[in-house]
Amino acid sequence: MRLLLVEDDTELSSSLHTRLKREGFAVDIANNGVDGEFMGDETPYDAVILDLGLPQRSGLEVLQHWRQRGNRVPVIILTARDAWHERVDGFKAGADDYLGKPFHFEELLVRVQALIRRNLQAAVPDQKLHCCGLQLDEAHQQVTTPAGEVFELTGTEFRLLRYFMLHPGRILTKSRLTEHVYEQDFDRDSNVIEVYVRHLRRKLGDWRIQTRRGQGYIFIDPDKPELPV
Repeated sequence: MRLLLVEDDTELSSSLHTRLKREGFAVDIANNGVDGEFMGDETPYDAVILDLGLPQRSGLEVLQHWRQRGNRVPVIILTARDAWHERVDGFKAGADDYLGKPFHFEELLVRVQALIRRNLQAAVPDQKLHCCGLQLDEAHQQVTTPAGEVFELTGTEFRLLRYFMLHPGRILTKSRLTEHVYEQDFDRDSNVIEVYVRHLRRKLGDWRIQTRRGQGYIFIDPDKPELPV
């Protein structure tokens, strides 16, 4: 899962970044409201942790702008502003959850996990994504083939396969895949995407993911024609 952390407290953001990565999340960081708003619009995050007291643009304005533009990314507000009327303002602006500072990391973690789980259940009620004869178990990070074979997936394999299955038949560039699967400072020229594509091909068959030289990859759906990027 990919998170956006919008927090101007560098010590706190560094600590959260380390601990969330340890829990298996890819985490991007913005330290002001303008950059955070832009990043939240440009990248399909699974959830956003948003501070309210941000420089350049308040977290409340950022959230309001997202919702006005139809950006429904799940948002948990994390702030020292913990008065009841500020909570009301946050929820009115479109927040999905609210956690006051100071807080315990374990509580933030379970709230983020619950928020992502609710969002996935809304899109995939049984937490299983079905595509091209495959069944991806969101809860257990397993994929089942049409022949009934079950493969365990690493975190990176799971994120990559999930993105492929959500965009079958489309040409997906390496940079687009990298932006979704990895953090913002990841080496875009790395061959790591190629490595994990090979891992998935070994499990699912070479024909499942085709390479278009100079363009990217296509996850093949036998029942659908190729679609543009």
